[in-house]
Amino acid sequence: MSKHGRHLDGFLLLDKSLEASSNQALQRIKRLFEAKKAGHTGSLDPLATGMLPICFGRATKFAGYLLDSDKCYRTTAKLGVTMTTGDAEGEVLKTRDVPAIDEAKLEDILTAFRGRISQIPPMYSALKHKGQPLYKLARQGITVEREPREVTIHALEVLRIHEDEIELLIRCTKGTYVRTLVEDIGEALGCGAHVSALRRDFVSPYDEQPIYTQEALEDIKDEGGFMALDRLILPIESALHHFPVHKVTSADKFYLKLGKPITLGEKEESTSGFVRLFVGAEFIGLGEVNQRQLSAKKIVE
Repeated sequence: MSKHGRHLDGFLLLDKSLEASSNQALQRIKRLFEAKKAGHTGSLDPLATGMLPICFGRATKFAGYLLDSDKCYRTTAKLGVTMTTGDAEGEVLKTRDVPAIDEAKLEDILTAFRGRISQIPPMYSALKHKGQPLYKLARQGITVEREPREVTIHALEVLRIHEDEIELLIRCTKGTYVRTLVEDIGEALGCGAHVSALRRDFVSPYDEQPIYTQEALEDIKDEGGFMALDRLILPIESALHHFPVHKVTSADKFYLKLGKPITLGEKEESTSGFVRLFVGAEFIGLGEVNQRQLSAKKIVE
C-alpha cells in the first residue's frame, strides 16, 4: 500500500443509507477500504437508498457502462400533494383531494407509462443549462425550458395501494426520472403526487448480487480485516458481462494498446459490436469488432 492509499481494482455494491448523499457514501467507503482511488456510478438522491456501485482504481474507466445500464426501483408515491422538488425534500406546491383508486383503474392509467415514453427532466436535477446545474437555478427560483427525453419503462407494477399511497416497482433505462414518472402518474390520476420513498433494487447486470450497508462492511472489516473486505470486490469485467468474450494474444494486446486495429482471421468469430478482451484468463479491456477489424475501446493499464 502506498502512503496515499491501497491500490484496488473492481466494483463494490454498496447499499446506500437514507439521507447520505452519494458522494458522502463514496467518501466513507473510500476511507473504510483505505482505497487510493474510488468513484461511484449513477448518483442517488439523499432521500433514496439502495444499490450504489462503487468503483475502485482502474474500474473507474469502465463506470460509464453501468451508467448506461438498466435500473430497478421501488418507490412510494404520495398522492394528493405536489412538491417543488418532486419528492419529500421539497416544499408543498399544491394539495388536492385523492379520488378512490382501485387496482383496475390504476392499471388502466399505468398502461400509458409502459414502454417508450417521453419525459421532461425536472428542474431539480443535475442536468446543466449553460454550464449551470439545473438544481442551482431552481434554488434561485429560475425555470428554464428543458428538452423532452425518450426513455423506456420495461416494467411498471403495483406492489401496494394503501389510502393515499401507492408503492410501485419500476424497471427502466438510463436517464429515467422516477420523480417525473410519479408526478405524471399523479396528474393522470387527477390529484398529483410526489415521491415519499425510493429504493434502487439493482443496477444491471448486478440484479442477483448481494449488496452491503456501510455498517455491514465495518463489521466485516472488524472481523476479518482488509482480506475479508477485498473478497467483496467484484472484478472489472463483471460490469461488462453482457458483451461476448474475445480471446487475443499477448502480441495482439501490444498492438491494441498502441491504438492499432487487429484484423481477425477467417476462422475467428466476427460478431459486430463490443467484446470483452482476454489474454488467457486475464481481462485486458473492452474492444469493438467492425468488419473483421478489432480495435481497442478501453484497455486496463
